[in-house]
Amino acid sequence: MKLPLLAALAGLVLMTSAAQAQNQVGVYINPIVSRISNPADTGLFAFLGPNTSSRIFAGFDMGGYDDFSHSPSNDIGVDVRGSFLRGNGAFLGSFLVGPRVVFKPSSKMKPYVEALIGVARSRPPHNPRGLSAFQYGILGGVDYSFSSHVDFRMFEVGYSAAQTIGSGVFGGTGTTGTNTSKMLNVSTGLVFRFK
Repeated sequence: MKLPLLAALAGLVLMTSAAQAQNQVGVYINPIVSRISNPADTGLFAFLGPNTSSRIFAGFDMGGYDDFSHSPSNDIGVDVRGSFLRGNGAFLGSFLVGPRVVFKPSSKMKPYVEALIGVARSRPPHNPRGLSAFQYGILGGVDYSFSSHVDFRMFEVGYSAAQTIGSGVFGGTGTTGTNTSKMLNVSTGLVFRFK
């Protein structure tokens, strides 16, 4: 099943759960920039490009959350998201899910942290073949409420890692078939909340 379809289905499940009393559901689609690093691959189909160990990718992430447990100091819920990044002709897509904790130091500012697991799909430049592999990550950010149904995601910063495709998968002269890519992600945008 394609990553966008999985993300859309997860968003539908989250929005359906909003009908339950006291749940706080939010959906978002935001721009994201990622610095992706891995050991340099010397082959033609290297994920980051031949002899390159770091590259900037850009794209968007979309998803939703359901905060189902509430206390005066924090909310606990689950986040489901998909990310779609491109750089130097390569593609990295992710589908991630995991718990989130939202802290409530004031009525407007809502810092949060999340731990996510899922699957990443990588494709090198100049080749349609891809690799799907396990991905994990942690992230944190701050949402600012400026209306009853809209938050401004002031920033979100995350770290994640996944196996990405390498030139060795194609039987070429690349050093490896896969590489562990580490990603430092930064995002901002709007969150639309439903009560």
